Amino acid sequence: MKFITLVFIAFFLSSLVLIKGEEENASCVLEDLQICKTAVTTGKPPSTECCDKLKEQQTCFCDYLKDPRVSRYITVAKQILAACGIPFPSCN
Repeated sequence: MKFITLVFIAFFLSSLVLIKGEEENASCVLEDLQICKTAVTTGKPPSTECCDKLKEQQTCFCDYLKDPRVSRYITVAKQILAACGIPFPSCN
């Protein structure tokens, strides 16, 4: 009986880890950064909301940099990140 309980607990905990990983990946949605569009297209300083969203998605930056839709905005992205006080990622 103890063995079955341990197996159940192990299965339950591993399920939680998988769900947590899926939630983290789900938060990396490039379209969520539309709030920063004005700063990208006009050169105006980023809004507080833009900076907050960028801070939320810092773990996504290296994935975003691989996206061809982003590559042409690297220079502007560096400026926006600097204005928000966020370091530009060094990706491997």
